[in-house]
Amino acid sequence: MDSTAACLEAWMPQQRWYSAKATVPRLRTLAVHELASPDPHARVRVHVVVDDAVDPAVTYQVPVVARPTAVTAEPEHIVGTLPDGTVLIDGPHDPAYAAALLDAIAPGTAAPGTAAPATVLAGEQSNTSVIYAPAAGTPVIVKVFRRLQPGPNPEVELQSALAEAGSPHVPRAVGHLETTWTDPGDAHRTATGVAAFAQEFFPDVEDAWRVALVAAAAGESFSAPAHALGAATAEVHLDLARLLPVVPAGEQERGGVRAAWARRLGIAIAEVPALAAHREAIAAVYARADGIRWPALQRIHGDYHLGQVLQVPGRGWVVLDFEGEPMRPIDERRAPDAVARDVAGMLRSFDYIAGALPEIPHVAEWAATARRAFLGGYEDRTGMPATGPLLDAFELDKAVYEAIYEARNRPDWLGIPLAAVERIIARD
Repeated sequence: MDSTAACLEAWMPQQRWYSAKATVPRLRTLAVHELASPDPHARVRVHVVVDDAVDPAVTYQVPVVARPTAVTAEPEHIVGTLPDGTVLIDGPHDPAYAAALLDAIAPGTAAPGTAAPATVLAGEQSNTSVIYAPAAGTPVIVKVFRRLQPGPNPEVELQSALAEAGSPHVPRAVGHLETTWTDPGDAHRTATGVAAFAQEFFPDVEDAWRVALVAAAAGESFSAPAHALGAATAEVHLDLARLLPVVPAGEQERGGVRAAWARRLGIAIAEVPALAAHREAIAAVYARADGIRWPALQRIHGDYHLGQVLQVPGRGWVVLDFEGEPMRPIDERRAPDAVARDVAGMLRSFDYIAGALPEIPHVAEWAATARRAFLGGYEDRTGMPATGPLLDAFELDKAVYEAIYEARNRPDWLGIPLAAVERIIARD
């Protein structure tokens, strides 16, 4: 186990899902679970480790396949080699783990045939997803949660509830897998959380970001798709309010939101000096929102943007990834929230389409028209105005967050959220 831990400590900082790349991991093993391997030459183990190098510590799930040789793995998927020559392979990239995972979630489900092996979805940041294309039946995608947190997972909870209620706007839920580990803060306690979630997969479809980007680049109106997206978003919100608890926006809940706005603004002003001149105007927008009556709080998507929605032929817009912001604790992500947060996230996403295509004539007008159409579709389904001081405040808070992110990661894009801040504070 010491040799395996050493391999993990050397390999994990190179992975996209490892959240503390500026640090050297300091791992403790909390659990090791063995899955029945369909391959007699492969041993499938799932390691649960906590990284004590950061505060708060982060718990990770790392599936590993041990083989005598690495003939089935690309070099970048090799975790390391043990002293006896055993090669450790990142589980999702090995067929033994892929087959064992699907069988653990949905026993009896046929694993993919040799003509259509399981493949790993490229480009993910926080998790790792394995796509299965069986010879017969519906393709399935299984999301392996790399960061483990105890308690119900909001993605499983919300998407399963919506699917069971017959919503056409989410994929069908296939099942999920729970796992256990020793509580990193108390060796006498056991934690339980969701390790993986399987759902219907839609092959050969594009997300709303790509669809909108192509339309904007071609100068084509996106009003009709945006209106339909607004309507679908409203229907998801209405269903969530019907299926799960709704609570009044009391002083405690509002105070938590106010504190988050103020905390984020403080960080942003420290890191983005251009925002300092707007401090009072930004605070005034937040104050206006705080001075009105808020609608009841409910479960929401929590990380809503164009990349979280698929355009599926025959079904329209289908919403994915109800996990919420992965960096937030599970308890926060499961708490009732304002639907304005989701609406604001999508509005900011339309602005980013325009920001990504500065060379396209009238692209700002394209984005403004798409935003209005989205809000129109939302209002048509809810019967209530989507605009107002509360939406302004959530959109402004999102733009402030984006300014922090762009300053740290993409300085060339910093102008996109800064322009949004100026536009929002100029509203009457």
